[in-house]
Amino acid sequence: MTATAPALEEPAGPGERPAVRPPDAAPSRRRPGRAHRYTPYAFLAPFFLCFAAFGLFPLLYTGWTSLHRVELTSPDHMEWVGAHNYLRLLQDDFFLNALRNTFLLGVLSTVPQLLMALGLAQLLHYRLRAATFWRVALLTPYATSVAAASLVFVMLYGRDYGLVNWALGAAGLGPVDWQNGTWSARLAVSSIVIWRWTGYNALIYLAALRAVPEELYESAALDGASRARQFIHITVPALRPVIAFTLVVSAIGATQLFGEPLLFGGAGGQKGGPSRQFQTLGLYLYEQGWFDYHLGRASAVAWAMFLILLAAGGLYALAARRPARSAGR
Repeated sequence: MTATAPALEEPAGPGERPAVRPPDAAPSRRRPGRAHRYTPYAFLAPFFLCFAAFGLFPLLYTGWTSLHRVELTSPDHMEWVGAHNYLRLLQDDFFLNALRNTFLLGVLSTVPQLLMALGLAQLLHYRLRAATFWRVALLTPYATSVAAASLVFVMLYGRDYGLVNWALGAAGLGPVDWQNGTWSARLAVSSIVIWRWTGYNALIYLAALRAVPEELYESAALDGASRARQFIHITVPALRPVIAFTLVVSAIGATQLFGEPLLFGGAGGQKGGPSRQFQTLGLYLYEQGWFDYHLGRASAVAWAMFLILLAAGGLYALAARRPARSAGR
């Protein structure tokens, strides 16, 4: 509370009431000057400058390059070809194979990953001993570098001395040529992605579970609902927006999958195996630009990946609007 100045009484003559002088008016607030008005923009300016230099300009320049025939040996010589590079991709069997592999690897890595993350988050949501330790343990694979994780899995999936084939032999099964097989190589690459990102998504689900009111679980428990029914009827509907978000983020990561299949393939990893059985769009882009020296084609692949990501974002926006519209009704 602010103290106001007391009213002052003026001296009055005989038989007159003293006149009360009103207190001084409160000082008027000054309007913020231009310096205060543009201060927030000054703080945001470094981000926008870095984004324009390292994000927007490369994106636009890549789109311009995709409309030309450019070789890595002479990047200054550009020949206009229009949409030829994009039309060529639709007829390129290697590009279509990379697109199919990217989709398959995305499904093989995303579905088990999110299901496991949801289950781990539900377990960590209950009071467990050493909960902080388990949360840090879940985040450790995400903090591990791609190179280190991929090289460890290469040794695990070794054909002659790998630990996985040793376990299969102990179980009475024959060894598997993980790197040269078709589905075996895809499963191996997907397992690397699952190992690295399951804990990260589990912590996202765990943070979302903290926002679910405990009264819902208590009411369901009083009604005799088991934990499995609570998970199906309370947890999953409450986490539906977060699950949609993780699906989109996982789709973006699957589209950009590069390091894991490159290192798993060893020598000539840009081809994604001897029969290109796990070559992704990122590997195909790398092969076109830095091995075949076709920068124009590589730029077209990059923009094709960008359009796929835009389509994934559009699907997420549509999926997010439908629940809002149904709730508004």
